[in-house]
Amino acid sequence: MAHTVGGCSLALIFIIVLLLVKANIDACKRGDVTVEPPHVISLGSAVNISCSLEPEQGCSQYPSFNMLILYKFNRRINFLHGHFLSSQVTGLPLGTTVFLCKLACSKNKELRICGAEISVGVVPEQPQNLSCIQKGAHGTVTCIWDRGRDTHLYTAYTLQLNGPKNLTWWKQCDHYCDHLDLGVNLTPELPESSYTAQVTAINSLGSASSLPSTFTFLDIVRPLPPWDIRFKCVNASVNKCILQWRDEGLVLLNRLRYRPNSSKSWKMVHATNAKGRYDVLDLKPFTEYEFQISSKLHLHKGIWSDWSESLRTQTPEEEPTGTLDVWYMKKHIDYSRQQISLFWKNMSMSKARGKILHYRVTLQEVAGVKVTLQNITEHTSWTWVIPRTGNWVVTVSAANSKGSTLPTYINITDLCGAGLLAPRQVSANSKGVDDIMVTWEHPGKAAPAVQEYVVEWRELHPRGDTPPLNWLRSTPYNVSALISENIKPYSCYEINVYALSGDQRGCSSTWGNSKHKAPRRGPYINAISEEKGSVLISWNEIPAQEQMGCILHYRIYWKEQDSNSQPQLCEIPYRVSPNSHSIDSLQPRVTYVLWMTALTAAGESPPGNKREFCLPGKASWSVFVAPSICVAVVIVGIFSMRYFRQKVFVLLSALRPQWCSKEIPDPANSTWAKKYPIMEKTQLPSDRLLTDWSNPEEPELLVINEVLQVTPVFRHPHRPNWPDKGRGVQGHYTSEEDAAYSAPSLPPPKALIAETGQLVDLYKMLGSRGPDSKPEHLTSPLTVLSVDYLPTHEGYLPSNIEYLPSHEDPVTDSLEELEPQHICLSVSPSSSLHPLTFSCDKKLTLDQLKMGCSSLML
Repeated sequence: MAHTVGGCSLALIFIIVLLLVKANIDACKRGDVTVEPPHVISLGSAVNISCSLEPEQGCSQYPSFNMLILYKFNRRINFLHGHFLSSQVTGLPLGTTVFLCKLACSKNKELRICGAEISVGVVPEQPQNLSCIQKGAHGTVTCIWDRGRDTHLYTAYTLQLNGPKNLTWWKQCDHYCDHLDLGVNLTPELPESSYTAQVTAINSLGSASSLPSTFTFLDIVRPLPPWDIRFKCVNASVNKCILQWRDEGLVLLNRLRYRPNSSKSWKMVHATNAKGRYDVLDLKPFTEYEFQISSKLHLHKGIWSDWSESLRTQTPEEEPTGTLDVWYMKKHIDYSRQQISLFWKNMSMSKARGKILHYRVTLQEVAGVKVTLQNITEHTSWTWVIPRTGNWVVTVSAANSKGSTLPTYINITDLCGAGLLAPRQVSANSKGVDDIMVTWEHPGKAAPAVQEYVVEWRELHPRGDTPPLNWLRSTPYNVSALISENIKPYSCYEINVYALSGDQRGCSSTWGNSKHKAPRRGPYINAISEEKGSVLISWNEIPAQEQMGCILHYRIYWKEQDSNSQPQLCEIPYRVSPNSHSIDSLQPRVTYVLWMTALTAAGESPPGNKREFCLPGKASWSVFVAPSICVAVVIVGIFSMRYFRQKVFVLLSALRPQWCSKEIPDPANSTWAKKYPIMEKTQLPSDRLLTDWSNPEEPELLVINEVLQVTPVFRHPHRPNWPDKGRGVQGHYTSEEDAAYSAPSLPPPKALIAETGQLVDLYKMLGSRGPDSKPEHLTSPLTVLSVDYLPTHEGYLPSNIEYLPSHEDPVTDSLEELEPQHICLSVSPSSSLHPLTFSCDKKLTLDQLKMGCSSLML
């Protein structure tokens, strides 16, 4: 078979050479290029290259211009006019170099004559590290070697194997070959028989052979990897587990390696003549393991097989060991109740030794005998409400399918009750993106009593659900702890350090963050109000994702509106006032613009929203007392003058509505006029009247006794008709104090009241009566008439006298008997009131007397 492969290779080479020769004949019809020595040379050798032009192949138009040019790749190295050119070339590099000869008949035209390739290489180096191997008892022999440096020439490698009984096998491979499979199987019948292998490298410049490699069957045979690996534990106990597999029959030695899946290092054991079985005794319960097995045919000779495929399996559970790490928190609900929250950490796999199914929590008062409460939960926390009185003990234990741990006892006491145990100078500093270093000092004289420290932390402003409580325990000699569990950058954490001594605890707290920068924005002011002369500012908390660390201070800025001055500020520690603060330095009745910022250790945030506010000023008595006194003095001075007083009352009378004016009785409808209907006229001494009017100090009072009291009804200016008969009016009582009026001017009246059905003539004479005159009782229907008065030469006459009722109108209704009423009229002289001109005998008749209810005189 090997001879057949070698013959095929030689035939292929011969065909390639023929093709190249034919191509060379076709390409070199104008001339030829020769190389001395041949086309393959060793590195550093010189070569002579000659170019000859065939007859009649020169330039046809200019035979004397024939110029031969020699190119090395595309670079001109020599030229000559004529039909022959020779040149010696040295310093050729490793590899192949191409030379080309051309004929130039003009400056712009060159014709290719022929070319040559020169290969530069080195002699092959001796192959090194020859080794052979046979995979399995039924495999074939394969050898490998190091071929050394590259020869840059075509190099063939031949592998030859010599065995007992003059057996020889050989095989050749092509260029750049470094391994060969002879296809020969060595049998174990003669395991101690020797075999010799050798490899030879051959190229155009020489050859080199490796040192012979001698071996036996047991030396080169590599067994196949074990297969069908199985694992089981007796009685579901990790104390005795069996690993089984299948192997080749000639194997005498095995090695096993195994490790937990969480580990990177292997544990390895050797088993001699194991026959596919091994007892593993040091495994951990409820742990996933990876197993691999390798084999060898001889204890001291031979090659280990490849590792088998991995077997991954989990060991059975065992009863958990150790105790839970439990911590707690207390919160007062009211005066009689408190809430306790218990937290515990998940047990490690080495202690849990199985899947924890549940936790058992018991609560008991120290003075009590029975357990107050017992609960089973699958969570790692538990909350309950208990009385604030009494001492309480809590136990927590974990259970899996094989058993439970010993209970952990916790005495529920005040975590910060012992002030002497409080650690001093607690601080937190960043130690990277996910770490915070917490440091503290021992609590002074109480330091020897400290049994351990507990460092507790939780996120101050959680971005989702309730943040988990994290804690770690430290020895009483440590004064620092690095916390990294559940630490996120740009988040603020509340950190408490507790010192434990028996049932007593002391605590100190601080804030910290692993990484921080200035907040992204300032607080949002939502309300500004006045409170007891101060300004109360309320704001919304900055969202947790925009705080970017622990906020140390708030700053409130304010300045006057449209002012270019620097704003004033007030800095507030974050813990003192989380969302409101009052300032008392604002001036009343001044508009201010206020805004806020927040500060972390990295810097100050941009300003928040801006709000305008003006503090209202308090009422000042000095502002109102002085003007009030001045106004009062002026008013008193004005009203002390009678002239101004009268003008004011006239103005008020004109502005007052008529329905609230004082009524002046109508003398025509008085009891006196009805009692004496036959009296046409009553004499009034004009001289007495004039005398009385001339004396303004003592005006004469005219007394009119009237039985019926009525309220005037005024006619609408657009309704000239009389009202319907029989419509009643209400009586109006007028006291004697309200009966006296001063009349400096008498405006014309607008209405006249008619009281009787058989009304006497309107023109009754007004006579004087004594004060002791008594009115008669009159029973008659009541009619309201509207009368306008017109001036005449005798005084004032009614303009609608034709509408007055006659004497013959029947009486349809009767009035109740009314008590008499006295009305006093004060008649005073005035510039607007002149003496009347009497028509006869100086008598004053009613149609000459103008009386109205709209004029009030003092």
